[in-house]
Amino acid sequence: MIQSIDHINIVVSDLERSVKFYTEILGFEKTNSAHLEGDWIESIVGIKGVVADVVFIVAPAGEPRIELLCYKSPIGESIPANSLANTIGLRHIALRVDDIQASAKKLKDAGVRLLSEPVTVPTTVVTHDAGHKMLCYFYDPDGVLLEITEYK
Repeated sequence: MIQSIDHINIVVSDLERSVKFYTEILGFEKTNSAHLEGDWIESIVGIKGVVADVVFIVAPAGEPRIELLCYKSPIGESIPANSLANTIGLRHIALRVDDIQASAKKLKDAGVRLLSEPVTVPTTVVTHDAGHKMLCYFYDPDGVLLEITEYK
């Protein structure tokens, strides 16, 4: 039934700020944008009075794309527990990098707070086909938990 992951949606509070973060700091490329309003979108999301803007971005290596969606009406709420790694539900997106140390430094230089320095997953825990995994978590401007990861 399922063929692939088409996209991941992230609801943001400030579309311009988020596009700048994901493109200029993380290196995604903007591919498209749209204004969302009317019965069709209200039917999809189950919310009346939807007015929103969306920007589509993609990593340099390609799909799946990410939709950065900003609701102008009605405005949703930020739930602090959603930023915690152990909260039930979709919790983070892992972004593969070639050089985790350089990527972590770039994030820190841009003012992004890492939850830790890059950590190597012990080989006694798991070794993936791509190799040993190093990773660290950080947040986007709205507190969305993200991960950079490298395999060696």
